[in-house]
Formats: sequence, C-alpha cells, structure tokens
Amino acid sequence: MQIFPIGIALFPGGLSRRLALSFVAALLGGIVASAARAEISLPRIFSDHAVLQKSDVVPVWGKGTPGESVIVTLGPATAQATAGPDGKWKAVLNLKDMGPGPYDLIVQGRNTITVRDVLVGEVWLCSGQSNMDFPLGSFPIAKTETPVSSNPNLRQFLVKRSPSADPLDDVEGEWMAAGPATSGKFSAVAYFFGKQVQKELGDPVGLVNSALGGTMIEAWMSRDALASDPVLKAGADNARNDRRAFDQYAELYRAWQRKYGREDKKQGEPASFAGSNVDTSDWKPVTLPGFFAEAGLPEAGAIWVRRKVAAPSQPDIAPKKGVDMFLDNIRDANEVYWNGRLVGKSGVDSVVHRYGVKGDLVNEGDNVLALRIFSACESGGVAPGGQRFQGNHVSFKGEWLARVEYVFPPLDAAARAEFPKRPPTPIDAQNVAGYMYDGMIHPLIPYAIRGVIWYQGEGNWNRGYQYRTEFPALITDWRARWDRGDLPFYYCQIANLGAHSKQPEKTSLFAEVREAQSMALSLPNTGQAVLIDVGEEEDIHPADKMSVGDRLARIALARTYGRDVAYSGPVFDSMTIEGDKARIRFKHAEPGLVARPMPETYAPSSKSPRMVPLVRNSPQSELEGFAIYGENKKWEWADARIDGDTVLVWSDAVSKPVAVRYAWAQNPFCNLYNAAGLPAGPFRTDDFPLASRNAKY
Repeated sequence: MQIFPIGIALFPGGLSRRLALSFVAALLGGIVASAARAEISLPRIFSDHAVLQKSDVVPVWGKGTPGESVIVTLGPATAQATAGPDGKWKAVLNLKDMGPGPYDLIVQGRNTITVRDVLVGEVWLCSGQSNMDFPLGSFPIAKTETPVSSNPNLRQFLVKRSPSADPLDDVEGEWMAAGPATSGKFSAVAYFFGKQVQKELGDPVGLVNSALGGTMIEAWMSRDALASDPVLKAGADNARNDRRAFDQYAELYRAWQRKYGREDKKQGEPASFAGSNVDTSDWKPVTLPGFFAEAGLPEAGAIWVRRKVAAPSQPDIAPKKGVDMFLDNIRDANEVYWNGRLVGKSGVDSVVHRYGVKGDLVNEGDNVLALRIFSACESGGVAPGGQRFQGNHVSFKGEWLARVEYVFPPLDAAARAEFPKRPPTPIDAQNVAGYMYDGMIHPLIPYAIRGVIWYQGEGNWNRGYQYRTEFPALITDWRARWDRGDLPFYYCQIANLGAHSKQPEKTSLFAEVREAQSMALSLPNTGQAVLIDVGEEEDIHPADKMSVGDRLARIALARTYGRDVAYSGPVFDSMTIEGDKARIRFKHAEPGLVARPMPETYAPSSKSPRMVPLVRNSPQSELEGFAIYGENKKWEWADARIDGDTVLVWSDAVSKPVAVRYAWAQNPFCNLYNAAGLPAGPFRTDDFPLASRNAKY
C-alpha cells in the first residue's frame, strides 16, 4: 500500500473540515488495520530440512492475526488452530503412523508457508556445556569421519548461542543434514549418538543442539526450578540483580559517551602496534594487572600493551597448539591480537574476556600478544583481583610494554560527575541463573522430542553437594515444561581430568560432582554414561567423543527403544565385611566382571604423541582404583580381586575395614568393567562430610 503525506493538497477546495478529518481518520484506520493483519509465521526450528518426532502429539505453532484460522498439513496429517488475542496459535499433528518422508510442511492462513524436505523420525534435545557443545570438526577423528558422513537421515538443528534475561519466543538456527561439508559443525557427542541410533533404528534422527561451553547448571534452570530451593533462589536472585545492574551501567556508559563525544575513534593501524616486528624502543614498561594512571599513562583513550609469549612456554603453550586465554577485568573495551592477528574483542558490557588462538597461529619461539584497551573516562587498564590472566596455564601477569594510540582531553567537573558509577562486576551472562534456559531452551518448547541427552558438570566442579538438588530439579522441571513426566533424560558423568593422585584422596570435588550425578538415577527414566576412562590428564575436552556417543546411544537403545544391548557398567549395590576384607556387590555385573589390563604407559593428551609411565598405586592387585578405610581412620590403597560377581577388597594395613571407595579422585587409575566393555562407576560406601557441603551458587 502506498502512503501519501497528508496535507491540504489532498483535499478539494470546497471540502469541509469535518469531512476532511473523517477522511484522514478513515485513511489512518485502514493503515492500522493493515498492520494488525500480520502474516502467519513459524519459529525457526520449523524450517527446511527439519525432523519432526514420530508421535501422536506433535505441536506446530506460530503467530498470526488474532482470530485467524490456521491449517497445518504434513502429508496426510492435518490439524487446525485459531490465533488467540495475542496472535499466537498452536496446532497438534498426529504423526504416529507416518513414514519417514520427506514431506512439505504446509501452514495456511491468510498467507501460506511451505517448509520443504521435512522428515519424520526420532528427535533428541542435546544440551549442556562445552563437551556437548564442541563440534566434530574440533577433534582429530573428523579427518576420517567427515568424508564418509553423508547421511540425509541424520540432521542437526544448531541453536545460536543466546543467553537472555527474559524468556525468548524464538531462536536463531538452521537444520542441516550430515555430510562432508556439514558434519564438522555437529556436536561431536550428538553426532556419534545420533549416528548409532539412526543406524540401529533405520529411522531419521534429528538432533537439536542447544549447548554452550563454560556454563553452570543454574543457567539452564527455569525460574520455577530455581525457586524450588530457598538457598538456590537467593543465589539466583543475587546473580540476576547484579547482572541487571551491570547491564544498566553499560547502557548509561554508552549514553554518556554519546553525550560528551567520547566514542572510540581509531587513529592507527593495528599492524603498527600488534605486529611481530614493531620497534618497541619507545614503548613504556607497565605492570599488568594494574591501572594505566598508576603507571603514569593517560587514564582515558586508547592504549596498546604487548608482551612476548614463548613457545614452548611452561607448562603448556607449544608450537602449533591452540591457546585458550582468560584475560579477566580488562577496563573497558578491548581488542586482542596474537602475532598481529585479531583473535577477539569485547565491549564495556562484557565481564568475561576469553579468547582462543588457533594452533596454526602459534609459532615456535617468541609470539606476540597485544591488547588494545579503550576507556572513555577513567580507570583504563586491567583491574587487579581477577582470578585469571593467563593463556592455557601460563600466567600473563607481570611486565608488559605500553604505547598510547590517542588520548581524550581532560573532562570538566560536571562531565566527570555524570559518569556512571561502575557496580560490582557480575558473573558472565551465560552463567547467570536462568539465562541459558530463557534464551536457548524456552523458545524450543513444546517442540516434540523423544528425549534429552545432557553433558554438563565441569562448570559446577566445586559445588557437588548443591548439584544433588539442582540436577534433579532441572530434569523434573524440563519434563514438566514438555508435559512429559516420563521424558527420557540420559546424561554423561564428568570424565577424568588432571594429575593422578599418589595417595588416596580424602576429598575430591570432582568425585563429589560425579556422586551427585549418579544420585539422579533415582529419578525414573534416567540413564548415566560413565566416562571415568575417556578423559585426558591435560585436556578438559577429551577427544574420544565416539565412546561418549556410543554409551549414550546404548542407554537410549535399551531404555527407550527396547533393544537388547548392555547399557551400563557395574554399579555399586552393597558392601559386607568378612573379617579383614570387604565384599562389594554390583548391579549390572552381567555378563561378568572384568579386570581390564593396565597399560605400562599412557598419553596425558591426545594432542601430543608424548607417552609417560603409568605408575600403579596397587601394583600387585588385579584391580586398580580401590581404597579402604579402617578403624585407624586412615585411607589406604587396597588390593582387590574379582570373586564371581563380587569384588573382594583388603589391605595389609587395615585389619578392620569400615569403608571402601573406588575411583574416588579427579583422575583415578581404575580398571573394573563388565564383559560388555562398560566401566564401573565411581562410588564410596561411607557418608563422611563432603568438602563442597557449604559451597553455594
């Protein structure tokens, strides 16, 4: 509709004022009415190449004009809905007896939407933190897997990372079928899970990948779930309030910049500051963390700092190896360069400055790390007090070289007085309670799914006791949101990581998280993939994602699809004391317990060919990883052997056993499996107080 400017020229000379006003009112009313007749629309998850769940209840929803009738069709299946007063509508298809397709999903109202190449099969939501988030292309196996990965019946919807302070109605993302050009973007865990399920069932499998690295479980919980525990609610409210105050501060900061003309205006080429061959003879030494004004540098403007980083640099920056940098408390906006290449940037509203350097940018010998730091008013630099100012495990604290790009003129008292006061630094948005749920889970509901696979826990490594409450609350709440009290929820226990203990660990924060995860098995229709043998000493992101996907797929095939496959390793059942020995009984011991041979060497990292000797704690024992506690109140490494479908545990140093632990360490050596090749889960028979008991979100 063409809209003309309304003026006296529109009206003939003899037209009365009342008639003219009536004409204007009618014209404006027509414009408003036209705007109110919105075209029907669908969330992005209903887009080309989608997979819909083979079920009798498959919601399809969207927006349109209030009162509008909408017809949804997929092959022979059809459903009708009417848009409510808010314009929202939802139709429910019965796809229980549908074949795999492909089909066109047709949505008709005043306009028609056609979604092409839609399959009907099995849909799984894949969520959690980095070990679910990391794509297949990040791991060495991609070199052999992706070239042969063509499978139009295996698809992923990749949700764009989007933490939110309020529940969103939609997400950004797209469906893609597995193939050489796309499989590298699939979650590695989800890919191997989906590949195995699809192969076994023969039906299409859709993977809704909604995960983000470095996230805590609290961020994935809804406000109702957070409110289920008073202590958790208090912590969540504080985190949300702190984040809200900081976001308001960032808005005031930018408004103040505009008012006083203090926006960043670059006055130099990055290469002249960040390049490898820059003459630094006139650069000034400065200690970081620290504020520039304290070193005699201007407090406002743009200042470059740089330093050399050697490779190899102990303990683990090496040539051609990637660098994961955490540069806490940079004030305020910044750009980060490695050997002259921009590797990341963030603004005043960012509180977590994490940047990655790809391995092919890390040269042998000296490398140059350079930061361009901008401040509009005061306190430019790196504020002291941050926990991390490092790359991998190499500290960047100490002497840097600094040079001014440009300086702002001094402010008058009135302008300085108007500058907003910085509130306490909150946690990053992706870890604020509820933000990941509101941004990346809420918009997906009620998309029909068969179940959930979940890999998260490292982000809560020091709060295992609280995780006991949080994890079941999340599972229960997600089931309620999908109106599926029996929704399958299968998850990964966090893998082994870090140095091996030479003495039995009295406390282990990682073990406490694993115990909390195991306790969630008390909920119906849950399953746990034990990963105590797939981790790496030097990498929190172990490369063996094939075993992870396999173990999750085994659970789904057995528990959800009724296949006759072993899906669990031995699980502690009970202990009895027999003189100076303890006898341990297990569930899932069939078809027999196995002591897997211990290797003489192992690789601390899959990214390096380096091998180191494996020094056993119980070198004469058939089984490794057991510790025993006696009346002398000391933990001792134990000897252990398989006795039928039980394990006998003892130590010459313990005459009267009281308790037994197995694999109770951050990175234990352990070798108890069942004949199906699945590892026994870590356990303890004691109820001694936990180190994480008082740690709260």
